[in-house]
Amino acid sequence: MREVEVETPYGKPSGAIAIGAVGGEEVAFLPRHGPRHALPPAAINYRANLWAFKELGVERVLAPTAAGSLQPQVKPGDFVVCDQFVDRTWGRADTYHPDGPRVAHVAAADPYCPVLRALAVDTGRELGVTMHDGGTVVVIQGPRFSTRAESKWFGSQGWEVVNMTQYPEAILARELELCYANVSLITDYDVGLAGDPSVEPVSVADVERFFASNNARVRELILALVGRIPKARECPCATAMQNAFIGG
Repeated sequence: MREVEVETPYGKPSGAIAIGAVGGEEVAFLPRHGPRHALPPAAINYRANLWAFKELGVERVLAPTAAGSLQPQVKPGDFVVCDQFVDRTWGRADTYHPDGPRVAHVAAADPYCPVLRALAVDTGRELGVTMHDGGTVVVIQGPRFSTRAESKWFGSQGWEVVNMTQYPEAILARELELCYANVSLITDYDVGLAGDPSVEPVSVADVERFFASNNARVRELILALVGRIPKARECPCATAMQNAFIGG
């Protein structure tokens, strides 16, 4: 493994990028919150992070996250391979084309790579992990957790997952024509589970403890998945910006 520092037009990424090999494939790794988890969700330089990957030649991005469940059937320890997001953040730099001279309207109907999603689901199930094929993640600003009223609202919409980092990360990857898939590791039930007073609201200690105990499964999934990614890109991600520009 070696570490590289990448300069971008958008400032510094969250840290140095580690580059190594998995099954003969070169892989780059970057902790989005920084090496010491010192960056709150809204302070992450998402544009620099994704741009740095693009500069290094990355074409696919696997993005595991800790997340809370909004539905009783999505249990702590399950993995959700999201297929939709709802953005509830504000003020985050969320495009590489904010000022023109051409306006970019990237298509976001299906914001995650269908090929990477399917591979993640199949690989996880082969490893014995409970995988949910699809799910909507509502992305909150953070760094605070949800109120009970907010969580009740999110769940009543049928959304499965709550997280703080999926936006704008996913859509910036699309603007760079990178394939992108999220695997949400469910660590908690957000504000608790209705009808079960023994399930308390999420705390940092709970998230850290649960995530640490499941790190091996996340790592196993990623290592197995990398070797199964096809050489050719036949998904729509590679040409996402082809018809996105107007004017200028």
